[in-house]
Amino acid sequence: MKIIKKILFAIGILIILVLLTALFIKKDYAVEREIIINKPTSEVYDYVRILRNQNAFSTFAMKDPEMKSVYTGKDGEPESVFAWEGNNEVGSGEQKITKLTKDQRIDIEMHFINPFESYAPAYFTFENVSANQTKIKWGINGKMAYPLNFMRLFFDMEEMIGKEYQASLQNLKSILEKE
Repeated sequence: MKIIKKILFAIGILIILVLLTALFIKKDYAVEREIIINKPTSEVYDYVRILRNQNAFSTFAMKDPEMKSVYTGKDGEPESVFAWEGNNEVGSGEQKITKLTKDQRIDIEMHFINPFESYAPAYFTFENVSANQTKIKWGINGKMAYPLNFMRLFFDMEEMIGKEYQASLQNLKSILEKE
């Protein structure tokens, strides 16, 4: 019986340490990646704003070829929604276009449902570098709820999401420059 009490006490202390540590770990994260695509800004913008096109370049979608996708609203317009349900690597959630600024910016609200629920604003910005070159940036600003923010000690959100965004932007560049 003493051993069980000691084990329970140790587990309790460990839980308290995790909760206390999480109080001092940053909850907010911001990730942004960019690439230059050799196409006019209007072409890049018009392709990216269509939510159905994201499955062609997003590495997140490529992780589950069997992912179920549902689109509602007029694709590429404010209030249009892309919902997905995938394997453990992809999870489930939805993204909704909240605002479009022609050839300049697309604002999206991300709603992650599984493996844990959270909301995060994401965006694409488009900058005309020259007549046939566009700098596109893909970013997200999120917040990890307490005590889940403890996981930031083990997972660098900037690195994890950043790698996916950079690879996805490279895929986008390849697709658009082949057209």
